[in-house]
Amino acid sequence: MKYTLSDIDSLNLYKLIVNSYNEYPDNPAVGFVGKEMYSYRDIIEKINKLSFHLYEHGIRKGDKVAIWSQNKPNWSVAFFAIMRLGAIAVPILPDFSIHEVNNILRHSESKMIFISSSLYRKIDMETINLVDSLILLKDFTMRVKEGNNLEKSDRFEEFCKSHQSDISGFTPEEIPASAIASLIYTSGTTGSSKGVVLTHRNLVANAIQSANIFPIKSHYRFLSVLPMSHTLEFTIGTILPLVSGASIHYIDKPPTAPVLLPALKAVRPTTMLTVPLIIEKIYKSKIKPELTGSPLKAFLYNKVAPMRKLMNIIAGKKLMATFGGELSFFGVGGAKLDGETEKFLKSARFPYAIGYGLTETSPLLAGTPPEHTVVGSTGPAAIGVDMKLINVDEATGQGEIVVKGPNVMSGYYKNPEKTAEVFTEDGYFRTGDTGFIDKKGFLFIKGRIKNMILGASGENIYPEEIEAQINQSEWVLESLVSQVRGQLVARVHFNYDALEKSWNNFKDSAIKSEQNMEQFLIEFREKINKELNRFSKLGQVIEQKEEFVKTPTKKIKRFLYEGEDTPISENSFEQEKNLNSKK
Repeated sequence: MKYTLSDIDSLNLYKLIVNSYNEYPDNPAVGFVGKEMYSYRDIIEKINKLSFHLYEHGIRKGDKVAIWSQNKPNWSVAFFAIMRLGAIAVPILPDFSIHEVNNILRHSESKMIFISSSLYRKIDMETINLVDSLILLKDFTMRVKEGNNLEKSDRFEEFCKSHQSDISGFTPEEIPASAIASLIYTSGTTGSSKGVVLTHRNLVANAIQSANIFPIKSHYRFLSVLPMSHTLEFTIGTILPLVSGASIHYIDKPPTAPVLLPALKAVRPTTMLTVPLIIEKIYKSKIKPELTGSPLKAFLYNKVAPMRKLMNIIAGKKLMATFGGELSFFGVGGAKLDGETEKFLKSARFPYAIGYGLTETSPLLAGTPPEHTVVGSTGPAAIGVDMKLINVDEATGQGEIVVKGPNVMSGYYKNPEKTAEVFTEDGYFRTGDTGFIDKKGFLFIKGRIKNMILGASGENIYPEEIEAQINQSEWVLESLVSQVRGQLVARVHFNYDALEKSWNNFKDSAIKSEQNMEQFLIEFREKINKELNRFSKLGQVIEQKEEFVKTPTKKIKRFLYEGEDTPISENSFEQEKNLNSKK
């Protein structure tokens, strides 16, 4: 990327895409895997036509326009058309319910909504009453409200043919970098969504900051698997490649293994962004069983360090081949990566990189390229980010992470009270995370302050640390720790395939016998507690039979599983004693 942070006040998002068109007009820009790609010439033409279309239907500077869709090439076209007018895009996560969508439309005061065909059937009368018109992303056909229905259709291609001279002569007013570009409603792991106000300056700055960590070349190929309505995928997975002349390839179905594997083979991506859960599942379900699948392999892997290193490198080459063989950047963000998985990736020489940020920071705050990763760290602060710790514990060196920078939001939409809460008196944004910074400037995250549990003797207990210990077990897929009636309780979703292989007659006895499973949970708790400090020991382990409910970026919705109504035994330690007496 040719831009620096000194350029951000003279740029806006539309200027960036125009500059890419001028430099890379015939480069492939966006498209579905296996289908014809739009070039930069194609998308700038579509953006200009669509912006006039929106203008003719009443969209003006400052108006809000929602986008509710799965990832598609036209998603980007719609966004940049909105940017050209100085209107404000309101991306909505495709997994949101119609109730949540209507709340966002109402709160944001959106006048129009772009929508995919698959989500169109979910709209109701409330949706229709909230907007003036609706546009199908597939072909930009507009449906205008007449009375209480969206009846009148305006076909985009016909509109463009009849307005050719108007489109070519249409020049919207200049949009300053300080103008609001987007309202992004958070995915709500705590049960409530807030409208994050991000300006052109915020998003342009973060694209430049991201490029400083990993420069993007014009021949790079991105494979998109995270929702574009999330800032991680949008800033780093959309804006960054499109201002660099690179191409973005979308999958037109959910990225399950049968869909993703052929896509990886077809695209051979150089760059991907993902969340920890995806690579953790690959490691635990595919790679680790292969590395330790026999007594001899397990002995060599666990007891002979040189062999473990060699086996990891061989496994890393196979993993690279699975991802198409040309990956140079596999970005992981959105949550903490499991330590065991990260150690494998590092040893396997897989080009993973860790990033840290929030929607409120556009999102990237810290990160490092693959060649400089440090296990357990998110890397140093991005350029232009002033990061420090406040309320530091002298004993541990840990404190709350607060930041300033050109990528930090201006506030929450229509919520001055909540905005005031998240900024310090001297203007730093409170991330809500705790951690420490080492002598080299590398940041290490401990956990979320709002998740922190106060121990009986005043100790600060971070459930994420206990969960990381639990998740290292080969029997565990994921876990969640909370405090219930004074004791720490872990909900654990087990890897039943692994349990079946390691537990004799598992199907015939344990899974059919509640007492056998209960005994196993107690023994599992004992094993975990031996690895935990005194004040972090678990009072009970509960079997979570179904996968945890998650946000679109695969974070567990903790608020659904926490609280005094969690079903635990009245006296789990007494229950353990009774069961042990029956052994």
